[in-house]
Amino acid sequence: MPFVRIDTLRAGPERLAALGRAVHDALVETIGIPPDDRFQVLVDHDGARSTLRYDDYLGVHRDDGIAYVAITLRSGRTPARKQALYGRIAELAHAYAGTEPRNVFVVLTENGPADWSLGEGRAQYLGAPPA
Repeated sequence: MPFVRIDTLRAGPERLAALGRAVHDALVETIGIPPDDRFQVLVDHDGARSTLRYDDYLGVHRDDGIAYVAITLRSGRTPARKQALYGRIAELAHAYAGTEPRNVFVVLTENGPADWSLGEGRAQYLGAPPA
């Protein structure tokens, strides 16, 4: 069960929703999460009361079209599967939302089964295989 947060700068509701779909579809395709396993926080910053900062780190030129994608998920994916996920998110973000791949910044944070409570005050993943 990945938990996704996407932050954009003046993207608008349609583009933000399209980015959410892109990330979810990429997770289903590359990581194999169930299609109904969607937990996302989508935030569009207005540039005045809240904003995003970025530079051209590692030679990637970013601009105000940037989308920060933070995904928290249980550990256990290979580097190859993670790379496939990053590539697919960038592809779908471009196809669905018009976001250029250079502006798709993804970070994964991994944790263990005891680090999740999906409601009812229980750690449902204790003893369960990774999802």
